[in-house]
Amino acid sequence: MPDSTRQTILIVDDHEAVRKQLYWALEDSYRVLEAASSTQALAHMEREEIEVVLSDLHLPPILSDISGGLLVLEAARKRNPPIPVIVVTGSEDRKTALEVVGHGAYGLFQKPFDVEEVGIIVRQAAQHHLLERENTKLRTELRRATGWQEIVGESQRLRRIFEQARAVADTNATVLITGESGTGKEVLARAIHRASPRAEKPFIACAIAALPENLIESELFGHEKGAFTGATSRRQGRFELADGGTLFLDEIGELTPSMQVKLLRVLQERQFERIGGKDLLSVDIRVMAATNRNLEKLVDEGTFRSDLYYRLNVISLELPPLRERADDIPMLAAHFARKAADKHGKRTPDFTESFVNYLIAYHWPGNIRELENVIERAVVISSEPVLDEGVLPEKIIAGRAVPVRETAPLATPGPASPPDKDTGSLTEAALSPDGSFETAIINFKRRLVQMALRECKSSRSEAALRLKISRQYLHRLINELHVEE
Repeated sequence: MPDSTRQTILIVDDHEAVRKQLYWALEDSYRVLEAASSTQALAHMEREEIEVVLSDLHLPPILSDISGGLLVLEAARKRNPPIPVIVVTGSEDRKTALEVVGHGAYGLFQKPFDVEEVGIIVRQAAQHHLLERENTKLRTELRRATGWQEIVGESQRLRRIFEQARAVADTNATVLITGESGTGKEVLARAIHRASPRAEKPFIACAIAALPENLIESELFGHEKGAFTGATSRRQGRFELADGGTLFLDEIGELTPSMQVKLLRVLQERQFERIGGKDLLSVDIRVMAATNRNLEKLVDEGTFRSDLYYRLNVISLELPPLRERADDIPMLAAHFARKAADKHGKRTPDFTESFVNYLIAYHWPGNIRELENVIERAVVISSEPVLDEGVLPEKIIAGRAVPVRETAPLATPGPASPPDKDTGSLTEAALSPDGSFETAIINFKRRLVQMALRECKSSRSEAALRLKISRQYLHRLINELHVEE
């Protein structure tokens, strides 16, 4: 059997005779590595994919205690997934045995040991690790698949951004997300993180504009006890907290010139010092930043460093305002209605067509965030199963640009799938100068039916149930609206 197909076992013991005894017992079934010290063991774990570690507790450079063995044990437990460690020791101290078990040891053998018994537990541990690795892989794939569900919509512009974001997620490239306030910049950043290899690690967000100027450095880099008045203890900054994961810097255009210099240095070197500290700390992070300001204009004006701008702007994603993707509004409204109903313990309401058309006619200066607030308010104040324009704020009614026609209620569609097909612009039809309001209604109904069929995998019975209509009426809609299944 080629070595590349074998699971790898690491034997850690300062006695060569013990290492060789275990090597000869295991080498027929496994690829076996050896280490004579904790330092060598840690180096192997950094370079190799190891399934099981067999380790003595008393290891160089300090043989008088078990610190070396515990160091190996802790390093193995920090791997993803953790590497099972079987402790092989000459100690008969019950307290020691309890300590290593408390540190997560998979098993414990005392010297002299029976190689057949060791072989059995190694096989069990290797199988356990294989299953854990498969589970980790499946969880990661599931997280990547579901990470995009918060991005709701099917418009062409959103689909293009969605495709670019998916392509960038697998890389470590720095991403700059631009767009007006409330367009969902942090939602997009979180989705990219969840779809990335760093998904198991932290996503740490820092809203620059929300921090007092004198606290930004401490928030980003942390501080030591006594570094300044009020620093009563050591505190980790956002860079440390994000180690291994993603740091999201929101409203990056609000950074002061002095902080721009410090941030640039950290982005270049991935090293920094806490305020009041002397130790140089290294971090492995991916940086994503967002702004609602025109950074190029700020660079031209001299208020934002050009070298920092180019360092941040490796990949640029621009989110459009909601008024430029208004054909996504019905889907977003349905999503927020479900979310609000779950939050407040209410039944998810349906919408009248006039309710929807008031929404798509409004200009939404607060973008998606404003729409979410409006829908949550409507869900909270209404006791009816169907929402109509009576629960909308006056500013939305006043901002309407098309005639209102009261019609039968429409069921809110189920959770939206990632964008995969452009079905035309409902807004353009609703607002067209030739008065084709009827076309808007037809397009909206067609989209609801298409979404329900797609999410129910073409099951007409389930789609009818989701839309809260009869199966016969669904058949009629499919034929009348020429819905492609």
